Amino acid sequence: MPPQSFCNANMYNVIILGLAFMFIFTAFQTTSMVQKTVLHSASNTTKQGDGYVSLGVIYTTFALCNWIAPVIIFLCGTKISMIVGGVTYLLFILSFLKPIYWTLYFGSVLIGFGAAVIWTAQGAFLTNNSNSETMSRNSGIFWALLQCSLLWGNIYTYFTFQGKEVISDQMRLQLFAGLSGACGLGVLLLFILRSKVPPPPLSTDEPSMDKLDCSPANIAGVKSTFLRAFQLFKNKDMLLLLLPFVYTGIELTFFSGIYGTCLANNKHFGDKAKGLIGISGMVIGLGEILGGGIFGIFGKWTQRYGKDPFILLGYVVHVTACFLAFINLPHDSAQVESDYPTYFPSSIAVALVCSFLLGFGDSIFNTQIFAILGTVFPEDGAPAFALYKFAQSMAAAISFMYSIALPLQWQLLIMVILGTFASLSFFTLEWTIFGRLPRYYKILKQNDDNSEAGDRGDHGNENDDIDDVEDDDDEDDVYDVNQQDQLINGHEN
Repeated sequence: MPPQSFCNANMYNVIILGLAFMFIFTAFQTTSMVQKTVLHSASNTTKQGDGYVSLGVIYTTFALCNWIAPVIIFLCGTKISMIVGGVTYLLFILSFLKPIYWTLYFGSVLIGFGAAVIWTAQGAFLTNNSNSETMSRNSGIFWALLQCSLLWGNIYTYFTFQGKEVISDQMRLQLFAGLSGACGLGVLLLFILRSKVPPPPLSTDEPSMDKLDCSPANIAGVKSTFLRAFQLFKNKDMLLLLLPFVYTGIELTFFSGIYGTCLANNKHFGDKAKGLIGISGMVIGLGEILGGGIFGIFGKWTQRYGKDPFILLGYVVHVTACFLAFINLPHDSAQVESDYPTYFPSSIAVALVCSFLLGFGDSIFNTQIFAILGTVFPEDGAPAFALYKFAQSMAAAISFMYSIALPLQWQLLIMVILGTFASLSFFTLEWTIFGRLPRYYKILKQNDDNSEAGDRGDHGNENDDIDDVEDDDDEDDVYDVNQQDQLINGHEN
């Protein structure tokens, strides 16, 4: 297959995957942000359940099911697995048309299972459609498209909920009927994903996760796939990533469920408080899209300079957001409507700046984690992403549970402390990988300089292909993407 065909087919898959997830998570992200408020309004007539408890159940089930998700993907393939996962999201959204106590929590368990399958399959599918040169770019493109989901549903929510103290049944029906339609469209898009066009193989030892035989002869393969996640759990590189995984779960909980509730419960904002759930979600989405777009366009920067400068940027951005939330919101606003005095007069502008920073920082952490998993574990995409989602969702579940009672300032302190250690852990892994590849990074930088010189017409005696660049200290070496992957994958399995 010519290289151009590989690029076209795989880029098509990345874009369609991003669009499908955009529609599915337009429905789910909007639901998670308004769930607490909607259920509180509905509870005036009957007991509907608690939004925080529901989200906690979702992420607990999500965490546990991540251990079996690679087996399901092995048996069914990535495409079918994502479709099955998408259907569970649709069923969960539909349950809000007539919220009932038992359907809320049953739907929470169902979507927790579906989330484990769809996200593990997504990670494997994205890895299968990328190589070490394109993983950062493809992760950024996918992430930018995905986070457009924070715009559309929240635009509707803002204009519908603004000035409303109680969410009526009619408003709820209109909202969730529209969200169900968006989720259904996302599931349909998954059907038009193409079969993977393989790049030059990284290894011929492992079968593709995109299409696998489900015959009884593969029982040994199923067992091997299941055990591989446990083997990776003991891997030194994976252990260094556990803290970043956990941190993304904590901050996901905060910006996707808790922060919007804090804004809606802040009586200092008056009748604009409920509408701020939607506009905050839009601004978070803008931060996510900007971050994903930057790394989609300039993904090669992470190859040249490493990922640690960008993780440091994400850490600083999130610490700033935590400080702004601390001084701008009442400490008990995560649980009840409050007019408790704040350190700084509550400002909608400051609240929206905080929203943007939360989204931008989240995009940095997640795109860099996607990229490093796809690069360091190219042959173990499903189990590696399953472990990522296990740690992330378990942390999110715990966070939603303690959010029921823990004041806002303590939640922010947990984020800052955990973010500090997570960043240091990521730095350690990145420096370890960089140490394995000093010559590659040198060659890559020289190749980029040659390309820039070529664009100016000043080729001199420099080579155009990275495979022909001479090493200054040793004899001539030929480096291609496969050799880079071999160097990166110097970790213990």
